[in-house]
Amino acid sequence: ISFNCVDSSLSSLKNCQSYINTGMDIATHVALDLVESFNDVEDVNSMENVMLEYAAMDRELNHYMRAIEETVNQIKREKPENIPDLKYLVKEKFTALESKNSDSDLQRNEKYVYFKDQLKQMRKQFCRQSDNDNEAIEQIDEDIAVTQSQMNFICPITQMEMKRPVRNKVCGHTYEEDAILKIIQTRKQQKKKVRCPKIGCSHADVKGSDLVPDEALKRAIDSQNKQ
Repeated sequence: ISFNCVDSSLSSLKNCQSYINTGMDIATHVALDLVESFNDVEDVNSMENVMLEYAAMDRELNHYMRAIEETVNQIKREKPENIPDLKYLVKEKFTALESKNSDSDLQRNEKYVYFKDQLKQMRKQFCRQSDNDNEAIEQIDEDIAVTQSQMNFICPITQMEMKRPVRNKVCGHTYEEDAILKIIQTRKQQKKKVRCPKIGCSHADVKGSDLVPDEALKRAIDSQNKQ
């Protein structure tokens, strides 16, 4: 049995997955824009709903691709004399996977987790309240100024203001992207682990896979520099 057509279809589905990932990235940036612009909470919540819809699509697509791959592997393993009903077998496996769905699956989606985390960080950097009252707006401006003046935008490695901050998902500390990646690469060649450069941090195994762009911190730095 030739599976060339199946392989081609799987490749197309993986392209669809990249479109979903791009959509989730855009939704995350829009939500951060809304927080930075003090937009209504409902607008931010609507973006969260968009993220959950994308997460649901991603889960369904993953289940369908998994069902196809498992079916193909099963046929290759069993080598039946007659060509089985591929469509039925895939549907059977797909239905079984979908029957185990729960809301917590969506909450664990990697890009949704990143979305929630960046939203939380963004609200720390910028006041999340919005009010049309002039006095309230003035108070917000003062709060932002105080918050930003207390923030540390300096990389613990370069001792310079960060331009492309990345945050360690394990210990929560931030570094300049190029600086921490250079250390990781050097240590890797020496076959040694990387200790978090932040003074006092006990995390002793920093990995490149643990680093995520800290968009919220970058926006706060940019905002400070514009003032």
